[in-house]
Amino acid sequence: MDPVIVVGAGPVGLTLALALARHSVPTVVLDEGPGKDEQRPARTVILRDDTAALVERLAGHSFGDQESGARWTGLRSLRRKQLMRELTFSDEAPAPLHVPQHVLTGALRAAIAEERLVKVAVESKLDSLEQDASGLTAHTRGPKDTWWRGSYLVGCDGPRSTVRKLLDIRFPGRTAVERHAVAALRTELPSPGEALLHRMPPWRGGGTEVTGRPLAGRVWRLDWLLPPRGELVTPDALVVRIRETLAGWCGGSTPPYELLDTGVHTVHHRLARRWRVGRAFLAGDAAHLLGALGTQGLDEGLRDADNLAWKLALAWHHGGHGARSSLLDSYQAERRASVAARLRAADQSLPILRGGGGLRAYVPGTARGYDMLLTDGHVGRGPLGAPGSYAESPLAPAPSESETAVGTEPGAPVADVPVTAPDGELVYLRDRLGLGQLLVLLVAPGTVVWERRHWVTAGIMPRLAAAVTALPHPAELLVAESYPGAAAHSVLLIRPDGHLVTALSGVRPAELYTAAEAALGGAVPKRRADSAEAAEKEESTAAASRPTTQ
Repeated sequence: MDPVIVVGAGPVGLTLALALARHSVPTVVLDEGPGKDEQRPARTVILRDDTAALVERLAGHSFGDQESGARWTGLRSLRRKQLMRELTFSDEAPAPLHVPQHVLTGALRAAIAEERLVKVAVESKLDSLEQDASGLTAHTRGPKDTWWRGSYLVGCDGPRSTVRKLLDIRFPGRTAVERHAVAALRTELPSPGEALLHRMPPWRGGGTEVTGRPLAGRVWRLDWLLPPRGELVTPDALVVRIRETLAGWCGGSTPPYELLDTGVHTVHHRLARRWRVGRAFLAGDAAHLLGALGTQGLDEGLRDADNLAWKLALAWHHGGHGARSSLLDSYQAERRASVAARLRAADQSLPILRGGGGLRAYVPGTARGYDMLLTDGHVGRGPLGAPGSYAESPLAPAPSESETAVGTEPGAPVADVPVTAPDGELVYLRDRLGLGQLLVLLVAPGTVVWERRHWVTAGIMPRLAAAVTALPHPAELLVAESYPGAAAHSVLLIRPDGHLVTALSGVRPAELYTAAEAALGGAVPKRRADSAEAAEKEESTAAASRPTTQ
């Protein structure tokens, strides 16, 4: 099979290439630039804990240290002089990761340099694309004009995507939904590590909203909300804003500061009509633009990469054999619906949160309620910020009487809990994601006090192991002492990207097989659906002579 072609070497394209390599799929990354990224401290990204874990896992690098990124200790929200809301982050309520984009991209590039399955072609600008029954042919311009042959192609080439234009996909939406003046500076503020969201600040020239978000090394990113059009941000005007804001937060006197970078950030809201045309796909800013009210577009782009990687890998490894269309079509069905829901939430909230009258006068709520909605967007919670669920996915299995409720809804990302791996190692659940296999998690309280050799052959474990072995796709059996909202002996089936397929009460081989088959789009080589029951009977017979330990 020919490699997968990834167009674009930003964070989404590099993440996708690394994720495909983790699935043992070769990739060619077409980088229009020279292979290096400009250092812009004012251009930063905010990632929720699961997407931060994804890039850390793929890059083999922790971004939460003092040099590369910051995880906030808390967030304070103020309106004029009143404290509206105060959040403290913890393991149960994890903080988002805040990191300069060039730091993130640099770590991904470093990981790719060590990855033999990924080839990066620099100064290669795509200008044509042709598809046929067995693959695609792409042509790039640069120092050397080159033809590339690929099995699939993914456009991760940003808002002005060449791939999207060559596929003739419309990109409707709204222009200049919000504008922000941005500055990155090194200074000392009263609450180091704590983000600030200040609406209607009381000092002269404070504007309608300013945010201060800490980075590593005493660096802060400050954003001032601007009118959608008309206000020109000159260097002198920006310096005035900086001094007034710092003085307002520091008791009236401006502390010493070092200005590192400035800019104006304009937010657009757009959503591509289609995300797949034959063997070509769109991801990241090529497929969607969002970012008003604290929502984070790159976070969604990384979810695109995570969702698409395991599906492309499954199709690639089977060489086109079997019915693959439903699995690959589910990428658009799941991701486009998830992003569209966040765009709708932001568009519906904008008149309420930004307007001084009109619709706001007729919408029930309070200033504190509006503030909660806005802060949720910044920290990745609520309708503006929470990660999307694939409950209505075409890959969702049919309802079963054996289903049981747990703290995660079907289709939502699973919680990261400690688990025991097949080799007896104690790891976290997210460490086992992205390896191309399904995960089956048994909730078994009490196992932590016994050596694994005692309970692995006891109780329901042999039956469950037999059922997992008989699944239509490789799966790994994990055991957890507990899982939020789950009763003992609950069995969770989890996709390679960490979304819950279903939770069953006890060992149900036939239902587990059916759910796994549905989660794969029915796109795996057919095996007898009752093979799980047959394997279970064989294992039960063999286990009858083993000693059991409860």
